[in-house]
Amino acid sequence: MELKEWTPASLLELSGSYWSTCTLHAGVKLNVFTPLATSSMTAVELAGATASDARGMAMLLDALTALGLLKKEDRLYAATPFSAKFLSRTSPDYLGHIIMHHHHLVAGWSRLDEAVKTGQPVRERVSHEDVESSRESFLMGMFNLAMILAPKIVPQIDLQGRRRLLDLGGGPGTYAIHFCLHNPQLDAVICDLPTTRSFAEQTVARFELSDRIGFVPTDFEQDDLPEGFDVAWLSHVLHGIGPGTCASVLKKAVTALEPGGMILIQEFILNDKKDAPVFPALFSLNMLLGTPDGQAYSQGELFEMLEKAGATGVRRLPIELPNGAGVIAGVVP
Repeated sequence: MELKEWTPASLLELSGSYWSTCTLHAGVKLNVFTPLATSSMTAVELAGATASDARGMAMLLDALTALGLLKKEDRLYAATPFSAKFLSRTSPDYLGHIIMHHHHLVAGWSRLDEAVKTGQPVRERVSHEDVESSRESFLMGMFNLAMILAPKIVPQIDLQGRRRLLDLGGGPGTYAIHFCLHNPQLDAVICDLPTTRSFAEQTVARFELSDRIGFVPTDFEQDDLPEGFDVAWLSHVLHGIGPGTCASVLKKAVTALEPGGMILIQEFILNDKKDAPVFPALFSLNMLLGTPDGQAYSQGELFEMLEKAGATGVRRLPIELPNGAGVIAGVVP
């Protein structure tokens, strides 16, 4: 791996990059982009609309303009086409939920040194906690990201002839939905925590697939899984748990499959030295902060875990995805 050439300037830019992050988070949290997507406003007008201080709002809007997320003419601010598309709450492409999920993680990241010293998490697992605001941001954020990625992934996976899909840890069921939309012969079952059920069922109903996609409330780390599937999909499930629990979950998933069944795992995948790509390496630290045993795994580790669970023909599918993500497949003999 080629070493990055650092300079004092680039080092300080990295150190202070959270300033830009927090500026974006504040803009999303105060919902400044939604009104500016439809009309230009002054800082005073937007401060009134958001119950904010006019001086503080003007500084925030100027900073967002400097970042290229707003445009300014005289004293009037407006959204750019990009921010109107992705940061206005009225847009179908809104990404504010995942941005607010990132915001909820900031406090934990400021305590990374503590987590490294103790080896223990410094926050609750967002997927399990009961805090409504952070859990909603997590679930909606996962939905937003999957809605972008699923249409790119699903057409590249051949499920011809397969009839029943297990979406393990599927949250809102976005992948189950897209697999069923792309494969008319397919039915699916989402297995996830009971707290996810209402959101999943509402999402499935929006796509008019309630007759083909069911939900089984399951803590897959503790509970047995339903059986009789010919394909299992585990998207970003394993990084939240340790190697021992991964082995147990994969064994359950393999057992849930009929002979000839296919198991598919999507993860942020490290190289076998575990020092690249950058995002999976940083994501592993995110798991340190929020889980007792979670981590990003290397491709070799994932292959070995799948093979030990009983899968054969384990391979990485040739699907190009962002942030070091990849899809690994195996077959149950």
